[in-house]
Amino acid sequence: MAQSLFSPARGTAAAALRAMPIGAEPQPGGGVHFRVWAPLPDTIVLVVDGIAHELAAEDGGYRSAFVTDARVGSRYGFRLDGHETPLPDPASRSQPDGPHGLSCVVDPSAYRWRDEAWRGVRGGDPHVITEIHIGTFTAEGTYAAASAKLPLLKEVGITVIELMPVAEFPGRFGWGYDGVDLFAPTRLYGTPDDLRAFVDTAHGLGLGVIMDVVYNHFGPDANYLPCFSKTYLTGRYDNEWGDAINFDGPGAAPVREFVRENAAYWVREFHLDGLRLDATQQIFDASEISIVAELTAAARTAAGGRSVLVVAENERQEARLVRPREQGGDGLDGVWHEDLHHTAHVALTGRAEAYYSDYTGSARELLACVKHGFLYQGQRSTWQKKPRGMPSLDLPSHQRITFLENHDQVANSAFGRRMVDLADVARLRVLTALLLLGPGTPMLFQGQEFFSSTPFLYFADHKPDLAAAVQTGRRAFLMQFPSVAAVETDRPGAPETFEKSRLDWAERDRNAQALALHRDLITLRRADPGLSTYERLDGAVLSDDAFLVRFFCGGAVASADRLLIVNVGREVAPRIVPEPLLAPPPGRDWRMLWSSEDAAYGGDGARSPLAADGAWVFPGRTAVLMEAVPVVDRA
Repeated sequence: MAQSLFSPARGTAAAALRAMPIGAEPQPGGGVHFRVWAPLPDTIVLVVDGIAHELAAEDGGYRSAFVTDARVGSRYGFRLDGHETPLPDPASRSQPDGPHGLSCVVDPSAYRWRDEAWRGVRGGDPHVITEIHIGTFTAEGTYAAASAKLPLLKEVGITVIELMPVAEFPGRFGWGYDGVDLFAPTRLYGTPDDLRAFVDTAHGLGLGVIMDVVYNHFGPDANYLPCFSKTYLTGRYDNEWGDAINFDGPGAAPVREFVRENAAYWVREFHLDGLRLDATQQIFDASEISIVAELTAAARTAAGGRSVLVVAENERQEARLVRPREQGGDGLDGVWHEDLHHTAHVALTGRAEAYYSDYTGSARELLACVKHGFLYQGQRSTWQKKPRGMPSLDLPSHQRITFLENHDQVANSAFGRRMVDLADVARLRVLTALLLLGPGTPMLFQGQEFFSSTPFLYFADHKPDLAAAVQTGRRAFLMQFPSVAAVETDRPGAPETFEKSRLDWAERDRNAQALALHRDLITLRRADPGLSTYERLDGAVLSDDAFLVRFFCGGAVASADRLLIVNVGREVAPRIVPEPLLAPPPGRDWRMLWSSEDAAYGGDGARSPLAADGAWVFPGRTAVLMEAVPVVDRA
């Protein structure tokens, strides 16, 4: 662990060896050094294992103390302005009794890592991500139980695991987006070292791990930060979840430090391979260099010689997030491709309600996602009644994180139903092929690789008054969907809502055909020369529901062109085919390489769209991959 010699302005006799400017850190010679930013209270007392200690004041509202008798495992907190109950450390590394309890001193260097040879996760490599929620990923809901499932993810071809937030939050269960102790992995899933062991195991299998972090708001319950400083939050911006975090107003510098250090902390102390930044459109910052750019740079620095992957959820799909710093961007590696999900959802379900009303699910839209990326790049959104997006035609395709499911979108359906229950399974196979063979960095949601039918519901365990408000707010949000508005949805605070969302791993064996589909597609994506080394692609619409994508391969594999035909509707049998992209390379002809209707995937049987006489018939609800082969080899 990288450490630096910290010399306080005044009040302590000796310098301290610290990794972070705040928090409790054991010292090499014994004892623990504590430092907190607390400009608001008039008096503050450190309480360690029931014994009070004075804190020395420093410039800028910081306070510190070295306690010789403190040790790893000591429980501590801060008593403010004479109040009897100590509050937890804002930079606590562990909260064994939850966010309302005392903090616990942790030695982050005690874990013995085995991943010295691991080089990290690099943006632009051919990754396949899966998003998981530790609490529902297994029946046990722990890091240790999730570790045991990692070989199954590796076996299907997944390369990166994206954890939903694990920062400490109140209650017995929740999604994790109401975190209040950003440096403390929640006690619900295990100890901090259990999380380290999970990451270590993943690295041993060749899997990367990134984590979802929330820097757009703090949770409403157990957020004690405003007791230490009134400048953590600001009311100057309209935030969806209450007060926004203050990144650009008076007193913002230590707040920026807090978040910047948090991003670096997860990479440095847990060897995480990067971060997924939640709802960045709600991170408000008018500074010359944005906090998003700063925390991304801090994460990269903390990784040392390893590579890290930093991606963002951004409803507006703002291209500036991934543009280099020298071009005025934030230097991230990717942005979630909401448009592809939305138009694919309409194509699969036929429902274009609420924010889906900006999409038709047509072949034209799906092909535009393949060729051009985001569909909205500054045009007016009818649903939002304002322009959406910004120009991004030049972005490399790997910077778009593509998906058919994620935690939010699954939970926004009635009863948290998965796509396998919402859509015709043949069409789902078709768009799964587009997801895994097309451009972009594909992401699955837990169990999607075996067409899990386990619902993923919105669950959050709050105290009664807040639980009632959350349920009311959730109900109001779902009212925008007419298909859901009349449905009595599950209560977020009910334990059974959480239990219903636990992944049923027995489906992995029962749904062997779906697993084979995903495994074969990921193998093709990675190993087929026409898909892994193509220089450019183009496409053409064949009907309202069908289109083709041509992968052009140059250099030594110029003859390895591939043709992906996607049809989510009825069979298309054109009388004439004046489409030049259907013409094979010189001296070559097309031969079927793969079909979504193969019986091995539960289909009705693979059928080539190209007849012996050269006539094309594009089968309905089918995706077919064609390879260019010498004419004499044509079957």
